[in-house]
Amino acid sequence: MMQEQIDTLIIGGGQAGLAMSAHLSARGLSHLVLERHRIAERWRSERWDSLVANGPAWHDRFPILDFPDLEPHVFAPKERIADYFEQVAEQIKAPIRCGVAVTQVTPDADGYRVKTSQGVIKARNVVVATGPFQKPLIPAAVPDETIMQVHSSGYKNPAQLPEGAVLVVGAGASGSQIADELLRAGRKVYLSVGPHDRPPIRYRGKDFCWWLGVLGHWDAKTRRPGMEHVTIAVSGAHGGRTVDFREFASRGMTLLGRVGDYQNGVLNIAGDLRTNIEGGDRHYLATLDEADAYAAAQGLDMPAEPEARVIAPMPDCVIHPLRELNLAAAGLAAIVWATGFQSDYSWLQLDAFDAKGRPSHRRGVSELAGLYFLGLPWLASRASPFIWGVWRDAEYLAEQIAAN
Repeated sequence: MMQEQIDTLIIGGGQAGLAMSAHLSARGLSHLVLERHRIAERWRSERWDSLVANGPAWHDRFPILDFPDLEPHVFAPKERIADYFEQVAEQIKAPIRCGVAVTQVTPDADGYRVKTSQGVIKARNVVVATGPFQKPLIPAAVPDETIMQVHSSGYKNPAQLPEGAVLVVGAGASGSQIADELLRAGRKVYLSVGPHDRPPIRYRGKDFCWWLGVLGHWDAKTRRPGMEHVTIAVSGAHGGRTVDFREFASRGMTLLGRVGDYQNGVLNIAGDLRTNIEGGDRHYLATLDEADAYAAAQGLDMPAEPEARVIAPMPDCVIHPLRELNLAAAGLAAIVWATGFQSDYSWLQLDAFDAKGRPSHRRGVSELAGLYFLGLPWLASRASPFIWGVWRDAEYLAEQIAAN
C-alpha cells in the first residue's frame, strides 16, 4: 500500500471539489482531489432519467465556463451537467483521481492521516467536499413488504415502479417533479405536501434565479431556527414551470398533508395540508410583491404581469383532506420517498462536530487547523450548495488556505 504526503487533499470530485481545485490552482497551491466514483457521479447515477437543472444555463454554472451548446434560459439535462463538470476538470487540469474511496480521516502530527482504498495519504489540509446528499433518508414508516419503496435518489422513471397507485412523500423540487412525471404517465398519484416555499419560475420577463439575485435572497444568511431546512418547490422540467399544486390536483392528483404513523394497513395523515398550501402561496405572492417594488424603485421597463397573481380556488382534496390512507383500498403499489438526505461523517474521525453531529465551522473553516468544509447548505449563505454559490465559497476557503 502506497503512502504519500501532499499539501491539501480535497475529498469529493463533484461541483464543490472542482471549484476548490480551480481556486487552489489559480493560487499555485498544490493539491489532490479524490473521487470515489466518476466526476459528478451523483448527477449520473443518483438522479431520475428526465431530470433537468432547476436553474437556467446562464445561472447554474461556474464563471469560467458556460454551456456553449445551450441557450441561456434552457434548463440543462442531468447528463449535460455531468459532462459540464468533466469539461471543467479538463479545463482547469484538476489533479483528480477517480475510483478512490476515502475510508478514514484521523489526526496526524503534521495534519491528517487519510486512509483510502489505494493506500494512506498524509495531508496538511483536508477539504471535505462531499456535499449534503450523502445518505438517503427513508423513514421506517411503512413496514409493508408488498409495497415497493424507493428513495428519490433511486427513482429512475415510471416504468421502474409496479402497476398501481403511487404515493410520493415530499413536495420540494424532487417530489413535485417526480409526482408530476408519474401523473403524466397515467398513474394515480398521492402527493404528501409539507411546508414549502414556492417561487415563480419566471416573472415580468426574468427567471426566479435573476430575481433572487437582485432581491438579495441568494446572499441571505441563516436568521432563524429551521430556516436552513426550507423546502423549495421549483422545477425546470418542460421548459421551466412554476410548481402549482392546485394545477396538479386539477389533473387528478390527490394532495395529502404530512404522513404520520402506519397501523394495520392505514397511513395516518396530518391535518396541515391547507396550512402548507397557503404558506406556499404567501411566499409566492410575497416574491411578486418584492419584485414589483424592486422594479418600481429601479425604474425598470418591465411589462406588468397581473395574471401571475391569479390563484385558482382550493381543490376539493385540500378543502376536504384525507386524514388517513388505506393503502390496499387506494391500490397503492409504490412509495417514493422524496424526503431528503442525512450526513454521514462516520469516516471523519475527528473532533469537528457539534452536539447534533453537524460540522462545526465558520464559513467552512473548521475549529481544527487545516480542516475545511465545502458545499453544505447555508455554509456561508443560501447560495452555498448551488453550483455558482459553491464557487465563491471555494474562493474564500482558498484564500484561507493560502494565508495559512
